Amino acid sequence: MQPFETNRHGRIVFPSNFFPDIDFSTVTDVEQLDSVIRRDFDTKAPTASEILARHTRGDYRNKVELLRDVALNAYWANRFALTMFDKRPTRWADVPRTRDDLYMPVLTPWPDQESKVAEVEAAFRQLPAGWDDAAEDCIFETVFDVFAARKHVAGALPTVKPTVAQLTADPKNMTLRLGSYDPNFRVYSYDEILDCHEDVPALEALRRWSMVLHNQQPWDRKQVELVEVGQLRDDDYVVVFHPRDRHVQRFISRVTSGRTAPAPQRAAVEPVPPATPYPTIDVRRDFAVQPRIEALAVAHGDVVCTNEDLIRNSAYNWSAMTADEVTAKTGIEQRRYTSGSFSELALQAARAAVEKAQVGPADIGAVLVCTCTSDRLIPSLATYLSGELGIAQTHASFDLVAACAGLPYGLAEATRILQQIRRPVLVVCVEKFSDKIGSVRPSRMIFGDGAAALVVGVAPEGAEPDIEYLQTYASGPTSEVNSIIWPNPDFDNAITVYGPEVKSLAGRYLAQMLDEVRALPGLDKGESLLDDIDLVVPHQANKTMIIDLAAKAGLAADRLYFNIEKVGNASSASIPLAIHDAVRDGVITEPVRIFAPGFGAGAVAGYSVMRIDPSVVAIAQ
Repeated sequence: MQPFETNRHGRIVFPSNFFPDIDFSTVTDVEQLDSVIRRDFDTKAPTASEILARHTRGDYRNKVELLRDVALNAYWANRFALTMFDKRPTRWADVPRTRDDLYMPVLTPWPDQESKVAEVEAAFRQLPAGWDDAAEDCIFETVFDVFAARKHVAGALPTVKPTVAQLTADPKNMTLRLGSYDPNFRVYSYDEILDCHEDVPALEALRRWSMVLHNQQPWDRKQVELVEVGQLRDDDYVVVFHPRDRHVQRFISRVTSGRTAPAPQRAAVEPVPPATPYPTIDVRRDFAVQPRIEALAVAHGDVVCTNEDLIRNSAYNWSAMTADEVTAKTGIEQRRYTSGSFSELALQAARAAVEKAQVGPADIGAVLVCTCTSDRLIPSLATYLSGELGIAQTHASFDLVAACAGLPYGLAEATRILQQIRRPVLVVCVEKFSDKIGSVRPSRMIFGDGAAALVVGVAPEGAEPDIEYLQTYASGPTSEVNSIIWPNPDFDNAITVYGPEVKSLAGRYLAQMLDEVRALPGLDKGESLLDDIDLVVPHQANKTMIIDLAAKAGLAADRLYFNIEKVGNASSASIPLAIHDAVRDGVITEPVRIFAPGFGAGAVAGYSVMRIDPSVVAIAQ
């Protein structure tokens, strides 16, 4: 888990965006690591020659754009040290010669280093300021000091560094000599990096980059030189690389010993459609016990993360993007995170729902939790909630993983269970993404935290059901099943979104669901059920994408309700959160029929057609 922090200025900070933190316990071989390094460092960082070529072409409009590229180059040059090692200046006489867990760099001199460094500095000085000339010059001084101190070719760095014994095996191998070394050399503390402040969001991110990069070379850089290892004297200071943790050392041991297991080879499986379509569940026809929604309550995240906050936290592996561009791409202006735990968020919504429904622990027959971000497996969150609510026994309490289709899955299971137990079922939809995103930008732009809980009880004899139709699906092409993954070793175990595949499954399922609803007979005055829908509340995945897909499927944007602008995508909780907010904001003022389609990770989907009476919604402030 990689949680956010709030600094002394009251601003949200994502430490993982500035301190690369690969989980080496999940990295299987050098090829996988190289893939991660290329994605996070190589593809974004230009070489010094490329920086100069861009300047010659006039690509840089201001200092900030060139400064960003110089910082990316410095991150790239430190890609293995940042992710794998702690650098420790050590007197050469005191360096152990035979240990297999200490490493030193073998380096290749950088030709024309002095002239290229001077040209990059001159290019920066020629450009106008982007926002704040003084701040940009100050940040550049720190970054440029690191960039200019590099004497070696960064592209030639091996993934696994040689041991001291391997370095000294050839006296002509070249490594770093520091000259004198001051152990009190100024470095920035963790809190200083988090608490740094700039009025311009993009400059605040660059300031943090510069501080992290400065700490990578805690010595007088003007005295650094490349020398042959055979020329080192006992009192010379060199740089010794210590594995950052035992997982890094175990990884090095595995790959150098050849004990890595081969990756499993799986043949692609062609998906086969069902022999016949799955019919929509007609609740009136298919069930004897009719469900009634007795309460809906929510718990929003208590911390707001705006698009400007994202820019303040731009990671070294993000392409440049503005806050307005994030809004245009996703329809999101802010997302809400919770400072509390995942369990506390769920419990807050559950308590509010049972209080609104005026049911006690002796009345609740089952607790269903729909989530894909649980940090609790034993006991399940559902059983944990049962205990916290004082329920001595239920017919069933269990967690259900259906990602963004959690609400229709949960309501379908609650309606089935209702037939047997004939007492209220508590359905809780809860997600906490904020600590599972890491430095992945698409995920950080989209996901938020939130919880919603519904009490589904038994409708009075002869009364109409509040839940009228239900449908669920799952699976599909493997590419769509794996369109959203967590944990993902290829992305430091953070949740990752593969956009084209998500758009493919969302478009496919949305069209299928709309076709099914159109084919159902109207319940009031419409020819089809779709005509009798008062409001469409879709899963709040990505507003821009959903409006586009709905239009292609023949559904006008003015029939859709969104709250994603203010809360982000809360997966299973997104639809009930949106229904609550529609009541709170006066969009729903009387009983309405809602069509609520959901779709997402695992290529799952489903919908519910239900009637919502605003009187059952507990309004959260």
